[in-house]
Amino acid sequence: MPHGTAGDVLPLIWLGRQLKQRGHEVIMLWVDMFRDAATRAGIDFVSVKDGGEFQRMAQEAALWSKEQSMRQGHAYADRCTAACMDAYAEDVAPRGRPDLVLGPMISLAARLLREKHGIPFVSINIQPSSFISAYELPAGLPWVWVMRKLPVFLRKLILTAASGDFQPMPVLRQCCMDLGVRPPHSLRQDWYHSPDGVLALFPSWFGKPQPDWPSNTFQWDFPLEDLAEESPLSADFRAFLEAPGKKLLFTLGSAGGGSQHAAEFFRAALECTLQLDCKAVFIGGDHAHLPPSLPPSVHVAAYAPYSRLLKHMDVAIHAGGVGAAAQFFAAGVPQIVAYSVFDQPDTAERVEKNGAGFALPLASFSSARTLPLLRRCLMEETVRSAATECRHRFLERPPVTLLLEWLESRMQPVLTP
Repeated sequence: MPHGTAGDVLPLIWLGRQLKQRGHEVIMLWVDMFRDAATRAGIDFVSVKDGGEFQRMAQEAALWSKEQSMRQGHAYADRCTAACMDAYAEDVAPRGRPDLVLGPMISLAARLLREKHGIPFVSINIQPSSFISAYELPAGLPWVWVMRKLPVFLRKLILTAASGDFQPMPVLRQCCMDLGVRPPHSLRQDWYHSPDGVLALFPSWFGKPQPDWPSNTFQWDFPLEDLAEESPLSADFRAFLEAPGKKLLFTLGSAGGGSQHAAEFFRAALECTLQLDCKAVFIGGDHAHLPPSLPPSVHVAAYAPYSRLLKHMDVAIHAGGVGAAAQFFAAGVPQIVAYSVFDQPDTAERVEKNGAGFALPLASFSSARTLPLLRRCLMEETVRSAATECRHRFLERPPVTLLLEWLESRMQPVLTP
């Protein structure tokens, strides 16, 4: 039961593939715009009928506003709870009681299924910022630079005092009452991290375990799912990639980073490409946001698997989704993260801490600010060596069987009140 855009869905598609190979039946339940991606990966799909609200919300400026993003995201999570429960009741429950539910902590219906039906639930964190640790405060929190100067015990007090929900959850509360389930007093304190198991899908070199993580956390590595086998490149795209010359990748991800910044992002991307006399690939976003009359040195694609592109790329410029960052780490490609909201500021900071690139706010992205960083990524040996070192770390990934065996050990019915 994923919740979010492609960067949130692809890790669960990867998990679904692995579990199917172990002989398990896998069903994905989410909004219909992701049906094609799941079915192409061989995963059965059940649609949540939200009237297209998720797709509309992803394009709203408010979702990409620093002041409103979390409020908007939580409000939709609440509103879609009933639709998710209806989809489960109509299309999943008749097939038999599931042995395990996997989903992010914001998948409120997944936790509701646990509380009502005793189905074990493993909550998944694909980025370190989801843990909101007092020992390693994630970038992007309000007043984080001030809080980081405080002793840990004061940080804990502040986080506890601020742990109330961003806004009331009327739909969730009504669903709980209808099902005879006690509503959570606080999502973060009571529901976010499942007592049945918490899965951290990122490596310790990217996000080190902290003392205040849940004790039942299992940490693995980046999934690196991008539907590469199901998404072959066209002949002209392959020819463009194989042609000589330095190449830059510009992308704002599947959601486009909010339309209010996309046009300026791609305009600045074109200026950088021309000034550096490079070639560039522009991925994602609405074509209306692209500059008119792009030159032959720029190739545009709505989607392309990063793993098929990156051996041809010299630098990647992206919005800071952790899945994209992981692909660039794995390829040893220097990165520039043009971050805005959610986990993006924290991902940007971790890219810089690993020496594999640079970060700047998407709202102030411009060719004047980006060109010096691009030149450093292209020319400085320290940056390129750090990116290569990150790539070498992927040679030591733990066996996936350890993860699957841990998930199978979670498949024990929960005793409900």
